[in-house]
Amino acid sequence: MSRKDEKRLSRRAWIATASGAVAAGLIRTQADAVRLDAQQAPLAAPDPTKVPGRFTSEVGSRAPGVQPRRLARAQALSSASQSPLQDLMGIITPSDVHFERHHGGIPDISRDRHELLVHGMVERPMVFRMADLERYPQVSRLYFIECSGNGRAGYTRDGMRPETSVQALDGLFSTSEWIGVPLSTILREVGVRDGASWILAEGGDSAMMSRSVPLEKAMDDALLAYGQNGEPIRPEQGYPVRLMLPGWEGNAQVKWLRRIEVTDRPTMTRDETSKYTDPLEDGTARQFSFVMDAKSVITFPSYGFALPDRGWWEIKGLAWSGRGRVARVEVSTDGGRSWADAVVQGPALPKCTVRFRHLWEWDGGDTHILSRATDETGYVQPTVQQLWEARGERTSYHFNNQRAWKIARDGVVTFGLGELV
Repeated sequence: MSRKDEKRLSRRAWIATASGAVAAGLIRTQADAVRLDAQQAPLAAPDPTKVPGRFTSEVGSRAPGVQPRRLARAQALSSASQSPLQDLMGIITPSDVHFERHHGGIPDISRDRHELLVHGMVERPMVFRMADLERYPQVSRLYFIECSGNGRAGYTRDGMRPETSVQALDGLFSTSEWIGVPLSTILREVGVRDGASWILAEGGDSAMMSRSVPLEKAMDDALLAYGQNGEPIRPEQGYPVRLMLPGWEGNAQVKWLRRIEVTDRPTMTRDETSKYTDPLEDGTARQFSFVMDAKSVITFPSYGFALPDRGWWEIKGLAWSGRGRVARVEVSTDGGRSWADAVVQGPALPKCTVRFRHLWEWDGGDTHILSRATDETGYVQPTVQQLWEARGERTSYHFNNQRAWKIARDGVVTFGLGELV
Protein backbone atom coordinates (compact mmCIF):
# COMPACT_ATOMS: atom_id res chain seq x y z
CA MET A 1 0.00 0.00 0.00
CA SER A 2 1.43 3.42 -0.92
CA ARG A 3 1.76 6.26 1.59
CA LYS A 4 -0.81 8.20 -0.44
CA ASP A 5 -3.29 5.32 -0.25
CA GLU A 6 -2.61 4.87 3.47
CA LYS A 7 -3.35 8.54 4.12
CA ARG A 8 -6.57 8.36 2.11
CA LEU A 9 -7.63 5.21 3.92
CA SER A 10 -6.90 6.79 7.26
CA ARG A 11 -9.28 9.63 6.51
CA ARG A 12 -11.98 7.22 5.34
CA ALA A 13 -11.48 5.21 8.49
CA TRP A 14 -12.08 8.26 10.65
CA ILE A 15 -15.35 8.89 8.82
CA ALA A 16 -16.27 5.26 9.20
CA THR A 17 -16.09 5.50 12.97
CA ALA A 18 -19.44 7.25 12.90
CA SER A 19 -20.98 4.17 11.32
CA GLY A 20 -19.67 1.72 13.87
CA ALA A 21 -16.15 0.85 12.76
CA VAL A 22 -14.76 1.28 16.25
CA ALA A 23 -17.61 -0.59 17.88
CA ALA A 24 -17.15 -3.42 15.39
CA GLY A 25 -13.51 -3.77 16.37
CA LEU A 26 -12.03 -2.64 13.06
CA ILE A 27 -10.02 0.04 14.86
CA ARG A 28 -8.25 -0.72 18.12
CA THR A 29 -7.68 1.84 20.86
CA GLN A 30 -5.96 1.99 24.23
CA ALA A 31 -8.83 -0.05 25.68
CA ASP A 32 -7.75 -2.99 23.51
CA ALA A 33 -4.09 -2.92 24.51
CA VAL A 34 -2.51 -5.14 27.15
CA ARG A 35 -1.42 -3.20 30.20
CA LEU A 36 1.84 -4.60 31.47
CA ASP A 37 1.73 -3.11 34.95
CA ALA A 38 -0.52 -5.05 37.27
CA GLN A 39 -3.99 -3.53 37.55
CA GLN A 40 -6.45 -4.73 40.13
CA ALA A 41 -9.61 -5.82 38.38
CA PRO A 42 -12.83 -4.41 39.84
CA LEU A 43 -14.89 -6.90 41.79
CA ALA A 44 -17.73 -8.48 39.90
CA ALA A 45 -20.93 -6.55 40.60
CA PRO A 46 -24.43 -7.99 40.67
CA ASP A 47 -26.82 -7.24 37.86
CA PRO A 48 -27.69 -3.55 38.51
CA THR A 49 -31.22 -4.14 37.23
CA LYS A 50 -31.82 -6.70 40.00
CA VAL A 51 -30.69 -4.77 43.09
CA PRO A 52 -31.34 -1.23 44.36
CA GLY A 53 -28.56 1.27 43.81
CA ARG A 54 -26.66 3.35 46.36
CA PHE A 55 -28.01 6.48 47.97
CA THR A 56 -26.75 9.98 47.27
CA SER A 57 -23.65 11.15 49.12
CA GLU A 58 -21.91 14.38 50.04
CA VAL A 59 -18.77 13.57 48.03
CA GLY A 60 -18.62 11.47 44.88
CA SER A 61 -16.19 8.69 44.02
CA ARG A 62 -14.27 7.61 40.95
CA ALA A 63 -15.51 4.91 38.59
CA PRO A 64 -14.84 1.31 39.69
CA GLY A 65 -11.26 0.29 38.99
CA VAL A 66 -10.18 3.84 38.13
CA GLN A 67 -7.30 4.80 40.40
CA PRO A 68 -5.01 7.36 38.73
CA ARG A 69 -1.99 8.13 40.86
CA ARG A 70 0.84 10.63 40.73
CA LEU A 71 4.34 9.20 40.50
CA ALA A 72 5.93 10.51 43.68
CA ARG A 73 9.68 10.87 43.81
CA ALA A 74 11.85 10.98 46.93
CA GLN A 75 10.04 12.00 50.10
CA ALA A 76 11.98 15.18 50.74
CA LEU A 77 11.30 18.89 51.21
CA SER A 78 12.53 19.55 47.67
CA SER A 79 10.68 16.98 45.59
CA ALA A 80 8.17 16.38 42.84
CA SER A 81 5.34 14.09 41.74
CA GLN A 82 4.21 13.50 38.17
CA SER A 83 0.75 13.35 36.60
CA PRO A 84 -0.48 10.06 35.06
CA LEU A 85 -0.82 11.41 31.51
CA GLN A 86 -1.44 7.92 30.11
CA ASP A 87 -4.56 7.47 32.26
CA LEU A 88 -6.34 10.77 31.65
CA MET A 89 -9.08 11.84 29.25
CA GLY A 90 -9.58 15.22 27.63
CA ILE A 91 -7.25 18.07 28.52
CA ILE A 92 -8.19 18.93 32.13
CA THR A 93 -6.06 17.28 34.79
CA PRO A 94 -8.06 16.28 37.90
CA SER A 95 -6.87 18.51 40.70
CA ASP A 96 -5.79 15.62 42.92
CA VAL A 97 -3.32 14.32 40.32
CA HIS A 98 -2.01 17.69 39.09
CA PHE A 99 1.78 17.47 39.18
CA GLU A 100 3.71 18.83 42.16
CA ARG A 101 7.08 20.55 42.47
CA HIS A 102 8.08 21.94 45.85
CA HIS A 103 11.35 23.36 47.16
CA GLY A 104 10.49 23.54 50.86
CA GLY A 105 7.53 21.24 51.31
CA ILE A 106 3.84 22.20 51.30
CA PRO A 107 3.08 24.92 53.85
CA ASP A 108 -0.04 25.03 55.98
CA ILE A 109 -1.50 28.49 55.39
CA SER A 110 -4.69 29.94 56.81
CA ARG A 111 -6.79 31.69 54.20
CA ASP A 112 -8.21 34.11 56.76
CA ARG A 113 -4.76 35.15 57.98
CA HIS A 114 -2.94 35.21 54.64
CA GLU A 115 -1.87 38.59 53.25
CA LEU A 116 -0.39 39.73 49.96
CA LEU A 117 1.83 42.81 50.12
CA VAL A 118 2.24 44.85 46.91
CA HIS A 119 4.89 47.54 47.25
CA GLY A 120 8.05 49.00 45.71
CA MET A 121 7.77 51.45 42.83
CA VAL A 122 4.08 52.10 43.36
CA GLU A 123 2.02 55.11 44.38
CA ARG A 124 0.01 53.32 47.06
CA PRO A 125 1.61 50.28 48.73
CA MET A 126 -1.20 47.97 49.80
CA VAL A 127 -1.82 44.77 51.72
CA PHE A 128 -4.55 42.51 50.33
CA ARG A 129 -6.30 39.81 52.27
CA MET A 130 -8.04 37.02 50.35
CA ALA A 131 -11.44 38.62 50.88
CA ASP A 132 -10.06 41.79 49.26
CA LEU A 133 -8.79 39.94 46.17
CA GLU A 134 -12.09 38.14 45.76
CA ARG A 135 -13.98 41.45 45.57
CA TYR A 136 -12.37 42.27 42.21
CA PRO A 137 -13.96 41.04 38.95
CA GLN A 138 -13.17 37.36 38.59
CA VAL A 139 -11.93 35.68 35.40
CA SER A 140 -11.62 32.01 34.44
CA ARG A 141 -8.97 30.68 32.04
CA LEU A 142 -7.72 27.29 30.82
CA TYR A 143 -3.92 27.08 30.91
CA PHE A 144 -1.24 24.43 31.18
CA ILE A 145 1.61 24.56 33.67
CA GLU A 146 4.87 22.75 32.90
CA CYS A 147 7.97 22.47 35.04
CA SER A 148 10.97 23.65 33.04
CA GLY A 149 12.77 20.44 34.05
CA ASN A 150 10.04 18.29 32.50
CA GLY A 151 11.36 15.73 30.02
CA ARG A 152 14.95 15.48 31.21
CA ALA A 153 14.78 11.68 30.82
CA GLY A 154 14.22 12.19 27.11
CA TYR A 155 17.15 14.54 26.56
CA THR A 156 20.36 13.17 28.03
CA ARG A 157 21.88 10.16 26.28
CA ASP A 158 22.39 8.21 29.49
CA GLY A 159 18.86 8.99 30.65
CA MET A 160 17.05 7.51 27.64
CA ARG A 161 16.07 4.24 29.26
CA PRO A 162 13.63 1.96 27.38
CA GLU A 163 11.61 1.40 30.58
CA THR A 164 10.50 5.04 30.79
CA SER A 165 6.77 5.72 30.92
CA VAL A 166 5.11 8.85 29.60
CA GLN A 167 4.33 9.73 33.22
CA ALA A 168 7.99 9.48 34.24
CA LEU A 169 9.04 11.30 31.08
CA ASP A 170 6.64 14.24 30.86
CA GLY A 171 4.42 14.07 33.94
CA LEU A 172 5.60 17.44 35.33
CA PHE A 173 2.86 18.95 33.20
CA SER A 174 -0.85 19.52 33.87
CA THR A 175 -3.78 21.60 32.64
CA SER A 176 -6.50 23.22 34.73
CA GLU A 177 -9.16 25.86 34.75
CA TRP A 178 -7.70 28.68 36.84
CA ILE A 179 -9.91 31.29 38.51
CA GLY A 180 -8.76 34.59 39.94
CA VAL A 181 -8.14 38.28 39.33
CA PRO A 182 -5.81 39.66 36.62
CA LEU A 183 -2.58 40.91 38.17
CA SER A 184 -2.89 44.02 35.99
CA THR A 185 -6.02 44.96 37.95
CA ILE A 186 -4.11 44.95 41.23
CA LEU A 187 -1.12 46.79 39.76
CA ARG A 188 -3.42 49.53 38.44
CA GLU A 189 -4.97 49.73 41.90
CA VAL A 190 -1.60 50.45 43.54
CA GLY A 191 -0.39 52.69 40.69
CA VAL A 192 2.87 51.61 39.05
CA ARG A 193 5.40 54.43 38.88
CA ASP A 194 7.26 55.50 35.75
CA GLY A 195 10.51 53.66 35.25
CA ALA A 196 9.31 50.36 36.68
CA SER A 197 10.02 47.36 34.44
CA TRP A 198 10.05 44.23 36.63
CA ILE A 199 8.29 42.69 39.61
CA LEU A 200 9.58 40.32 42.26
CA ALA A 201 7.15 37.56 43.29
CA GLU A 202 7.84 35.86 46.63
CA GLY A 203 6.20 32.76 48.05
CA GLY A 204 5.24 31.96 51.62
CA ASP A 205 6.81 28.50 51.83
CA SER A 206 9.92 27.66 53.86
CA ALA A 207 12.05 28.04 50.70
CA MET A 208 10.66 31.56 50.15
CA MET A 209 10.70 30.86 46.42
CA SER A 210 11.29 34.17 44.64
CA ARG A 211 11.36 35.01 40.94
CA SER A 212 11.70 38.18 38.88
CA VAL A 213 9.07 38.73 36.19
CA PRO A 214 9.01 41.44 33.50
CA LEU A 215 6.34 44.05 34.15
CA GLU A 216 5.16 43.62 30.57
CA LYS A 217 4.09 40.04 31.34
CA ALA A 218 2.53 41.08 34.64
CA MET A 219 0.36 43.64 32.86
CA ASP A 220 -0.50 41.25 30.01
CA ASP A 221 -2.10 37.94 30.99
CA ALA A 222 -0.72 37.21 34.47
CA LEU A 223 -3.32 36.05 36.99
CA LEU A 224 -3.57 35.90 40.76
CA ALA A 225 -5.23 32.47 40.89
CA TYR A 226 -7.18 31.36 43.94
CA GLY A 227 -9.42 28.79 42.23
CA GLN A 228 -8.74 25.60 40.30
CA ASN A 229 -11.22 23.38 38.49
CA GLY A 230 -14.25 24.75 40.30
CA GLU A 231 -12.85 24.79 43.85
CA PRO A 232 -10.32 26.73 45.91
CA ILE A 233 -6.81 26.09 44.65
CA ARG A 234 -5.29 23.08 46.40
CA PRO A 235 -2.44 23.40 48.92
CA GLU A 236 -0.03 21.58 46.58
CA GLN A 237 -0.79 24.17 43.90
CA GLY A 238 -0.35 27.26 46.06
CA TYR A 239 -3.36 27.72 48.35
CA PRO A 240 -4.64 30.28 48.99
CA VAL A 241 -3.22 32.19 45.98
CA ARG A 242 -0.53 31.68 43.37
CA LEU A 243 0.89 33.66 40.49
CA MET A 244 -0.15 32.37 37.05
CA LEU A 245 2.07 33.28 34.10
CA PRO A 246 0.40 31.56 31.13
CA GLY A 247 2.81 29.72 28.87
CA TRP A 248 5.85 30.32 31.08
CA GLU A 249 7.90 27.86 33.11
CA GLY A 250 6.22 26.61 36.24
CA ASN A 251 8.92 27.75 38.66
CA ALA A 252 8.24 31.42 37.87
CA GLN A 253 4.55 30.94 38.73
CA VAL A 254 5.19 31.41 42.42
CA LYS A 255 2.89 29.50 44.78
CA TRP A 256 1.66 30.60 48.22
CA LEU A 257 2.19 34.16 46.97
CA ARG A 258 2.77 36.63 49.80
CA ARG A 259 4.70 39.55 48.29
CA ILE A 260 5.01 41.45 45.00
CA GLU A 261 7.61 44.16 44.75
CA VAL A 262 7.61 46.45 41.72
CA THR A 263 11.19 47.25 40.65
CA ASP A 264 13.22 48.71 37.80
CA ARG A 265 15.44 45.64 37.32
CA PRO A 266 15.47 41.88 37.95
CA THR A 267 16.29 41.03 41.55
CA MET A 268 18.64 38.15 40.65
CA THR A 269 17.35 35.84 43.36
CA ARG A 270 18.85 32.48 44.28
CA ASP A 271 16.17 30.69 42.26
CA GLU A 272 17.00 32.48 38.99
CA THR A 273 20.80 32.49 39.26
CA SER A 274 22.03 29.28 40.89
CA LYS A 275 18.99 27.48 39.44
CA TYR A 276 16.57 27.86 36.54
CA THR A 277 19.15 29.14 34.12
CA ASP A 278 20.12 27.04 31.10
CA PRO A 279 23.84 26.09 30.91
CA LEU A 280 25.09 26.09 27.32
CA GLU A 281 27.89 24.20 25.61
CA ASP A 282 30.17 27.25 25.39
CA GLY A 283 30.15 27.84 29.15
CA THR A 284 27.55 30.63 29.07
CA ALA A 285 23.94 30.28 30.19
CA ARG A 286 20.50 31.40 29.07
CA GLN A 287 18.77 33.37 31.80
CA PHE A 288 15.10 34.33 32.04
CA SER A 289 14.21 31.73 29.39
CA PHE A 290 10.61 31.84 30.56
CA VAL A 291 8.57 30.58 27.58
CA MET A 292 7.77 26.89 27.27
CA ASP A 293 8.12 26.16 23.56
CA ALA A 294 5.83 23.95 21.46
CA LYS A 295 5.84 20.34 22.51
CA SER A 296 3.89 17.14 22.01
CA VAL A 297 3.99 13.63 23.41
CA ILE A 298 2.26 10.42 22.39
CA THR A 299 0.49 8.99 25.42
CA PHE A 300 -0.59 5.80 23.63
CA PRO A 301 1.04 3.56 22.56
CA SER A 302 3.72 4.17 25.19
CA TYR A 303 5.75 2.20 27.70
CA GLY A 304 3.57 0.07 29.94
CA PHE A 305 1.38 -1.15 27.10
CA ALA A 306 1.60 -3.92 24.49
CA LEU A 307 -0.33 -4.22 21.25
CA PRO A 308 -1.77 -7.75 21.10
CA ASP A 309 -2.24 -7.85 17.34
CA ARG A 310 -1.45 -6.06 14.11
CA GLY A 311 -4.05 -3.92 12.36
CA TRP A 312 -5.49 -0.43 12.72
CA TRP A 313 -4.59 1.32 15.97
CA GLU A 314 -5.39 4.77 17.31
CA ILE A 315 -2.31 6.79 18.28
CA LYS A 316 -3.19 9.59 20.68
CA GLY A 317 -1.40 12.25 22.66
CA LEU A 318 -1.15 15.80 23.95
CA ALA A 319 0.35 18.99 22.52
CA TRP A 320 0.87 22.48 23.93
CA SER A 321 2.79 25.71 23.41
CA GLY A 322 3.61 28.67 25.62
CA ARG A 323 3.77 30.87 22.53
CA GLY A 324 0.05 30.60 21.77
CA ARG A 325 -2.20 28.07 20.05
CA VAL A 326 -1.15 24.71 18.69
CA ALA A 327 -1.73 24.93 14.93
CA ARG A 328 -0.68 21.46 13.79
CA VAL A 329 0.45 18.09 15.07
CA GLU A 330 2.15 15.50 12.87
CA VAL A 331 2.85 11.85 13.54
CA SER A 332 5.55 9.61 12.10
CA THR A 333 5.21 5.82 12.22
CA ASP A 334 8.52 5.05 10.51
CA GLY A 335 11.08 6.59 12.83
CA GLY A 336 10.79 10.13 11.48
CA ARG A 337 11.35 9.41 7.79
CA SER A 338 7.86 10.59 6.84
CA TRP A 339 5.10 12.52 8.59
CA ALA A 340 1.31 12.75 8.39
CA ASP A 341 -1.09 15.24 9.95
CA ALA A 342 -2.89 14.07 13.05
CA VAL A 343 -6.43 15.13 13.90
CA VAL A 344 -6.29 17.92 16.50
CA GLN A 345 -9.33 17.98 18.75
CA GLY A 346 -10.54 21.52 19.27
CA PRO A 347 -10.90 24.02 20.57
CA ALA A 348 -7.25 25.04 20.33
CA LEU A 349 -6.93 27.69 23.04
CA PRO A 350 -3.88 29.91 23.56
CA LYS A 351 -1.31 28.55 26.01
CA CYS A 352 -3.47 25.52 26.60
CA THR A 353 -3.37 21.83 25.76
CA VAL A 354 -4.93 20.01 22.84
CA ARG A 355 -5.43 16.32 22.23
CA PHE A 356 -4.51 14.72 18.93
CA ARG A 357 -5.38 11.39 17.32
CA HIS A 358 -3.99 9.49 14.37
CA LEU A 359 -4.95 6.16 12.78
CA TRP A 360 -2.10 3.82 12.01
CA GLU A 361 -2.09 0.38 10.41
CA TRP A 362 0.57 -1.62 12.23
CA ASP A 363 1.99 -4.41 10.09
CA GLY A 364 3.45 -6.29 13.03
CA GLY A 365 7.05 -5.21 12.48
CA ASP A 366 9.49 -3.22 14.58
CA THR A 367 9.04 0.52 14.24
CA HIS A 368 9.29 3.84 16.06
CA ILE A 369 6.48 6.37 16.37
CA LEU A 370 6.98 10.09 17.03
CA SER A 371 4.98 13.29 17.11
CA ARG A 372 5.84 16.93 16.51
CA ALA A 373 3.82 20.07 17.18
CA THR A 374 3.77 23.39 15.33
CA ASP A 375 2.30 26.47 17.00
CA GLU A 376 0.65 29.54 15.51
CA THR A 377 3.98 31.41 15.38
CA GLY A 378 5.37 28.76 13.02
CA TYR A 379 7.70 27.27 15.64
CA VAL A 380 8.17 23.52 15.04
CA GLN A 381 9.03 21.11 17.83
CA PRO A 382 12.70 20.22 17.21
CA THR A 383 14.52 16.92 17.19
CA VAL A 384 16.85 16.19 20.10
CA GLN A 385 19.81 16.58 17.74
CA GLN A 386 18.65 20.10 16.85
CA LEU A 387 18.44 21.01 20.55
CA TRP A 388 21.87 19.51 21.19
CA GLU A 389 23.31 21.64 18.37
CA ALA A 390 21.67 24.78 19.74
CA ARG A 391 22.27 24.28 23.49
CA GLY A 392 24.60 21.34 23.95
CA GLU A 393 23.91 18.22 25.95
CA ARG A 394 24.49 19.73 29.41
CA THR A 395 21.57 22.12 29.56
CA SER A 396 19.26 21.61 32.52
CA TYR A 397 15.85 22.92 31.43
CA HIS A 398 13.38 23.29 28.54
CA PHE A 399 13.51 19.81 27.01
CA ASN A 400 10.86 20.09 24.29
CA ASN A 401 12.46 17.78 21.74
CA GLN A 402 10.48 15.11 19.90
CA ARG A 403 9.85 11.85 21.78
CA ALA A 404 9.88 8.35 20.26
CA TRP A 405 8.25 5.07 21.26
CA LYS A 406 9.42 1.73 19.89
CA ILE A 407 6.86 -0.94 19.03
CA ALA A 408 8.59 -4.32 18.86
CA ARG A 409 7.39 -7.32 16.86
CA ASP A 410 5.83 -8.79 19.98
CA GLY A 411 3.80 -5.60 20.46
CA VAL A 412 5.66 -4.44 23.56
CA VAL A 413 6.15 -0.65 23.67
CA THR A 414 9.27 0.98 25.11
CA PHE A 415 10.82 4.45 25.05
CA GLY A 416 12.80 4.35 21.83
CA LEU A 417 14.51 7.69 21.35
CA GLY A 418 17.84 6.26 22.44
CA GLU A 419 17.84 3.95 19.41
CA LEU A 420 17.39 6.88 17.01
CA VAL A 421 20.29 9.08 18.17
